[in-house]
Amino acid sequence: MRQAAIDYAGLGVTEIARTICEWLDWKRPNGRLKNHECRLLLERLDHQGVLMLPDLHSSGRRGPRTVATDTRSDSQTTIQATVADLEPLRLTLVENANSALWRQFIQRYHYLGCRVPVGAHLRYFVHSAQGQILACLLWTSPAWKMAARDRWIGWGPDQRARNLQYIVNNGRFLILPWVQVKGLASTILARSARQLPLDWRQCYGYMPLLLETLVDATRFKGTCYRAANWMCLGETLGRGRMDRYHLAPAKPSKLIFVLPLHRHVQQRLCSIDPPQASLADID
Repeated sequence: MRQAAIDYAGLGVTEIARTICEWLDWKRPNGRLKNHECRLLLERLDHQGVLMLPDLHSSGRRGPRTVATDTRSDSQTTIQATVADLEPLRLTLVENANSALWRQFIQRYHYLGCRVPVGAHLRYFVHSAQGQILACLLWTSPAWKMAARDRWIGWGPDQRARNLQYIVNNGRFLILPWVQVKGLASTILARSARQLPLDWRQCYGYMPLLLETLVDATRFKGTCYRAANWMCLGETLGRGRMDRYHLAPAKPSKLIFVLPLHRHVQQRLCSIDPPQASLADID
């Protein structure tokens, strides 16, 4: 990547990213190049000083984005109800028109804040039958390597490199702080497990086989994931999700939860052939 940034300095960042994807045959299962992921990675490396990208126009920005907030994301009237009172719940994909509001909610009320996701991802609002926004979710690319997860799957480095994309990570899950509804979180997770594979296939051309998430045990117990039938596999080793080469400082360990979406998920993820799932396979 560093050499590509030097050799093609006369091109724009998008063109450099496309070139790298073509060199590495970095594609999705539907055959499309992973231009977006490659560009974000290049920008991150540029921000860290690992390489130097071509200068941006004066209106361009590179590196971490600041999320501006306004009154739309201010605290609202408390919602105290049962899940039945709010049914039918609707999980709606975040579009450009309401993307800013989603980012505001995450930035203001999620302890990790809002960051630009790297790789394939989908964002959701959860609405009540009355149209109220109850929660926000982010599903994104999985952690590159986690010992407990990889042992459970039973795959080696080559199998992981080939099939990792069939795992999707729940990177953010926020019940808005004024929403006080017992059992809502586990209900949303269960609905997400049914809807996400279809939306992911519509957007990226394939269906995931396994969901994962990391829970900070110093803050949470993972109760809602357990209630939604996710399995706890153990703890991380204190590396960041994408710290592939152990270059970043160690972080607090987190609980690893997974939810299989296929009855033979381990066999599929360890297979040589593309482990496509069908609707009939999803449990």
